[in-house]
Order: sequence, then C-alpha cells, then structure tokens
Amino acid sequence: MALDSKIPEGPLKDKWTKHKNSINLVNPANKRHIDVIIVGTGLAGGSAAATLAELGYNVKAFCFQDSPRRAHSIAAQGGINAAKNYQGDGDSTYRLFYDTIKGGDYRSREANVHRLAEVSTNIIDQCVAQGVPFARDYGGLLDNRSFGGVLVSRTFYAKGQTGQQLLLGAYSAMNRQIGRGKIKMYSRHEMLDVVIVDGKARGIITRNLVTGEIERHSGHAVVLGTGGYGNVFYLSTNARGSNVTAAWKAHKRGAYFANPCYTQIHPTCIPVSGDHQSKLTLMSESLRNDGRIWVPKKLEDAKAIQNRELKPTDLPEDQRDYFLERRYPAFGNLVPRDVASRAAKERCDEGFGVNKTGEAVFLDFASAIIRYGKEQAHVRGLNEEDDSLIQTLGKEVVKSKYGNLFQMYEKIVDENPYETPMMIYPAVHYTMGGVWVDYNLQTTIPGLYAIGEANFSDHGANRLGASALMQGLADGYFVLPYTIGNYLSDDIRTGPIPTDTIEFEEAEAKVTSEINHFINNKGTKPVDYFHKRLGKIMWNKCGMARNEKELKEAIKEISALREEFYKEVLVPGTSDEFNEELAKAGRVADFLELGELFAKDALVREESAGGHFREEYQTPDGEAQRRKEFQFVSAWEYKGEPKDAKLHKEALVYENIEVKERSYK
Repeated sequence: MALDSKIPEGPLKDKWTKHKNSINLVNPANKRHIDVIIVGTGLAGGSAAATLAELGYNVKAFCFQDSPRRAHSIAAQGGINAAKNYQGDGDSTYRLFYDTIKGGDYRSREANVHRLAEVSTNIIDQCVAQGVPFARDYGGLLDNRSFGGVLVSRTFYAKGQTGQQLLLGAYSAMNRQIGRGKIKMYSRHEMLDVVIVDGKARGIITRNLVTGEIERHSGHAVVLGTGGYGNVFYLSTNARGSNVTAAWKAHKRGAYFANPCYTQIHPTCIPVSGDHQSKLTLMSESLRNDGRIWVPKKLEDAKAIQNRELKPTDLPEDQRDYFLERRYPAFGNLVPRDVASRAAKERCDEGFGVNKTGEAVFLDFASAIIRYGKEQAHVRGLNEEDDSLIQTLGKEVVKSKYGNLFQMYEKIVDENPYETPMMIYPAVHYTMGGVWVDYNLQTTIPGLYAIGEANFSDHGANRLGASALMQGLADGYFVLPYTIGNYLSDDIRTGPIPTDTIEFEEAEAKVTSEINHFINNKGTKPVDYFHKRLGKIMWNKCGMARNEKELKEAIKEISALREEFYKEVLVPGTSDEFNEELAKAGRVADFLELGELFAKDALVREESAGGHFREEYQTPDGEAQRRKEFQFVSAWEYKGEPKDAKLHKEALVYENIEVKERSYK
C-alpha cells in the first residue's frame, strides 16, 4: 500500500484554510446518528471527545484510569506554546513553524507543523474561556516564558502545573457532555484490539479492569489518543500505566508505525537513585530559564563533591564549568532538549558528574535569586547591599514562578534547592514516533485516527519543550473535529454498527486466548523482572547514543527475552477479577515487540537526527550529523515478527524552509 499523506495543494500558509473550505461536512441532524469511539482521555482524547460531542456526535470515551483526570497529561509542568507575540519580541506563526521544524532536526512534515503553528493561538483563547488559570503579568495580561530551542518568549504557563490545569479544562468540557448524555464514559477499561469490518475500523474490544469482563464496542470511527511508549525503557518520566498497547494492536491490524526510534531524552530529571526505582521524576524545562547548568572544571573537585567532601556552594565561581553557556553562547542553558541531554551525558562520561553514581549535573538558582532579589529591593526602595534581604526577596520571586517544582524536588531528594543546587540528569520523556497518520490524522486503516503523542506527525526527531500540550489540544479541539467529518460524511445512512458479527467474534476470541495464555502459564518470574531487563537493553543499546554493533545485539537480545517471557512469566490470580499483573503482562508483551522494531528502525536510520544519535554519524565537535538520503519518515508495516516488518518511506519535502546545519551556537 502506497503512503498518501493527503497534503492539500497550494501555498503552505493557505493549505489548512483551503482544506477546511473544501472537505465534506455532516449536518447537525445527521451527527446524532454517528458513533465515535475515543480511546484515551488525556489532553488529545479529552479535548476531542468534548468537541465531537459538542458538535452532536455520540461519543464513547475509554480510559484505563479511574478518572480522565488521571491521564498522564496531568504531569506536564512547564507550559504550552502559542505564537501570540504578547511579549512583542518578534514571534509569529512563521517563527513558531520554523523553530518547530528546526527543533525537530528537519524530520517533520512541513504542512502539519505549519497548521499546528496556525491553530496554536486559538488554543490559548479556548483555554482562557474554560477558566484555565494561566499566569499573568503585573498588568493582568497573560504572561509568557521562554523554553529551549527558541529566542522568544511564547510559552503560556500555570506555575509548574500547566498540564493539570489544561486537563481540568478539557475534563470540565467533557463532563458537561457526559451530563448531556452525548459522551458515554468508560473508565477502568483497556482497549485490547481494533475491529476491522470491510477494511474500516468499526469498533474495539476492551477489558473491564475491575471485573475482567471482555466487551465489544462499535462505532463509525475509532480515535486513539493513548499517549507515548516511553515506558519501553522501564524507567521514564511517564506514569507507570502509560503503555503502547492500543497503538501496537492497531499496528498489528494494519496501521503503519512511524519513526519508533525517535525518543526524547529530557535533560532535567531527578537522577536515578537505585535499582528499587520504578519511575523517574521530571523537573520542568522552564527551570532552565533561571537555573544555570554546571559541573566542576577539575576532576578532583568533581570527585570531592561526589564523595560529599566538598559542598557545591563552596566551589568558587571560576572553578565551575557552565558547559551549555560555554558550548552554545547564543542559546546557553536554553538549547533544545536533545542537545542539552547529550552535553550533560558527555560531561558525566568524562567523570565530571556530581552525585555518588557520577550521573548528575547541577541546576543552580543562586544567581537568579540574587538578580531577582536586587530587582525587588530596587523596586521597593530597599537596601540593595543587604545580602540577607536580597536572598529573601529573590527566593520569594523564584517561589512564585517555580514553587511547586522546588517543593517536589525537596520531597524526593531531601535537599533544599533554594540553598543548594538541584541535581539533574537526562531521562526518557516523550516519544516523537507513533502511529503514522496523514494530514487528516487518519492512519493507514480507514476510519482509525491517532492524535496527540500517539501519532508521529508534528515533532520530527526532537520535540521542543511546551509543544506536547500544544499538539494534543490542537489535534483534539481544532483539527480532528474538521477532518473526521470528511470521513464520516459517507456514514450518515450506515446506521448503528452491529457487534454480533464474525469480525467482532474473532477479535474477542483472539483477546481471550491471549489473556488465557498468561493466566494458565505456569512460569516462575514476575512481569517486572522482564520489563526491567527490557529497559536495561533499551537504555544501554538504544538510549542516548546508539551504534550498529549494539543495535544488532539489542534486536537479538529482545527477541530472545520475548521468547523467555512467554515461557517463564508468572501471572497470579484469575482473569475475571481486578488483576493488575495481568494488565501489566499484556502491556509488557507489546513493549517486547515494539522494542525490537525500535532497535530495527534505529539500525536502518544511518544518520544522527535530534533524539536519534548514531555514534558513527557525528560532527568533529560531537553534534548530530544528518544525511540527505534519510530525509524521510520510516513507516513500518506489520508482517509478523518485528524483525520482518516492511519499511515504507514518506519523503519529506521542504519548500518553505531551507534545510541546513542545525546550530544553536
């Protein structure tokens, strides 16, 4: 099957407007006869469910949590991008478009990214109208801060809990439709298969996680808003429940999976503390606005700090290496995430790490506290030479901007970041790869859509900070509601989709058989034993740096581990009850297949781009080296074993942007 991205003709700036004007619509009376299934109720799924129900469609929404409020979108901290140019600092739709393409290392689709930049401004208006409490400046106008990879301030925020506030906005809109009866909400339900009838996605098979009951649900279209697959690494900043299952089941039914090797490593996470950990905690990138990243200049000082023989606050300024400011003077601490992560890893690999494992660098707010303190003292007409007063006033300002993040750090690490620098280290955070979709957000299966982090479409090889929330809400509020109508306009006479057909029976039998295998398998090892081993292979051989030899080893090791998993996994309990180990077993089974495709994709991509860093392809000073012949999207077709997957290439054509070396110096 040839890939058709369905990008509209015409000038880039007119494509989306022209497309909206020419696609088919469904009139309000007919929307009442159409059912849409939405899987996942985070920012993408929640906003889509609320909007489609508001338009008049009958929506069935599914989440595996006990409430949509617990979607992982809630964990997003720093902000959401939009090209409103409130700061008057030179921002524009084109600038946001350009920064996103460049930030993604010229590996994203031009038309999709431009549309994202266009609708970004609408998102802020929508969310303010819903009551999202964005930060405001002294005059009461919405405030902005800067994020990595840009030279303007375009990030709207609500302290360090922007994701939570945006999700509550979408959730409120959903709740209104649930109250009207337009959304039927199924919480504690996990999607375990897509049902294809006459070549179209017509329903899903779910398991009620409380009772264990297998259920059939039909609809005229199915939308996946199920997030990313970062937990293939076991340790990541993702919620423990985040998984790839819904997207992977769609892949096995014919949806191509695109760019699985593009994973984002976030530079500001709390370092790993030991083998007991089950997840990592993110410290928002917004902290890099005011925090300066450094390690000691001398190895002996680094060793002394590691051994707690020297306090970081006692190391003189001239003995500190502010390595991002040194290497990237134009962007400094606000280089994009992939660049900052590799730079931190390089310093730690050279022995300059600052915690006991040597895998941490400092994020220091001392100079920001002094700067803000002096400004406040000046504004209030107080003594600017009083160090104690300056510290007090400066800490008040920092607390107002980042207070909940500092509080979280202190609870986890038991150190006060107002008094001593934070320790951070890169960790797996976001996945740019996902289900392949065309311009309409439709997968290679007609009637099956993927939105938000579940698709691959907008971020290329590296996502800029504060763009995940932007994409999720753009897809859900402003893109999918238009494009899905074009498809559903052919279904106004179809009538309800029956669930007693052979297709539903076969899909249910397949799901039941997989569940029974786990329950009846008399293995000796718990699910986490295999997940941790997979995570170690992924981090060591497909993590921040990759090479041909280790990727080939990873493919073999993951394949062998998958075989061992099916023989040796032990799932206690039964299938007709709440059984978290059973749910985990299914998710890890899918990670064990995805992990192999991930390594295969990384092996085939013989270049470095964004978060995908092949050691064989780097510049003399250690930067990523793209190759023109890899200017394409890798879209993989399922053919049985992941190693047999078939590669389809979608060429990336840049007509409005010059592809050049990506420099932040």
